[in-house]
Amino acid sequence: MKINWGTGIVLAFIGFISFIMYFVINMNIKKQYDHDLVTESYYEAELKYQGDIDKLKNAQKLPENVSSERISSGIVLKFPTSLTEKKIKGKVFLYRPSGKQHDFEMHISLSDHTLLIPDNRLLDGRWDIKVDWTYDDEAYLYKEVLVY
Repeated sequence: MKINWGTGIVLAFIGFISFIMYFVINMNIKKQYDHDLVTESYYEAELKYQGDIDKLKNAQKLPENVSSERISSGIVLKFPTSLTEKKIKGKVFLYRPSGKQHDFEMHISLSDHTLLIPDNRLLDGRWDIKVDWTYDDEAYLYKEVLVY
């Protein structure tokens, strides 16, 4: 049987539409392709962003800011040594862009101006670290993107 050009075009369209529908259905059904928003309350977080800018400016005014270093047992956050570690309060947020099930936060409890984020909590890949801390009722913020 011979196929004319009209039948060939129709078959090509049907094949193309089937190919596209296969990928659309796969993207909607499989959980590995499920991507979430950065935060559930995106608009509320956007309104609070000016506060974060103010905290970042406060941190830049410090003679020494928070720094991070990767060691064999995890990541060490080093707080300014000019400050009394007992007065430093706050939280450390670790955000994993590839999946919110890996995100976690921890309270700041310092020993010798350092805080260890243990290796067993960190997967290989990108991490966004946000340290929201206060000292003598002054708020500070430190942000960094790390590839672990």
